[in-house]
Amino acid sequence: MKWIKAPEELKTLLEKAMEGIECEKRPMFGYPCYFINRNMFIGLFQDQVFIRLSNSQLSSLKPKFASIVNLEPMQGRPMKDYFVLPKEIYTSNRTFGEIIRTSADHTRQLAPKAKKSKKK
Repeated sequence: MKWIKAPEELKTLLEKAMEGIECEKRPMFGYPCYFINRNMFIGLFQDQVFIRLSNSQLSSLKPKFASIVNLEPMQGRPMKDYFVLPKEIYTSNRTFGEIIRTSADHTRQLAPKAKKSKKK
């Protein structure tokens, strides 16, 4: 499967949504992603917005947005705790902002991810 570039308008939308959120922007899979304590919590994959959700967040969102699915950068290999958001979420400033803040709070509570040592 050939990967496609993230649309510029989606990159801009995500960057604006991250204003005021204390996090680090780094590329992952060649796409812009944001990290808290070296834990990825939101980003783009192709033309999709994905976010880390706690079990309680997922439980509260799933009834309203049945189209939320696990992020699968490689077919058949879903990423645990990372979910693709439907367009109706990330195009609603209020809803998207609320989900981002809740996800950021959840991610801050996780243990910082250890740095990988460089191979010689």
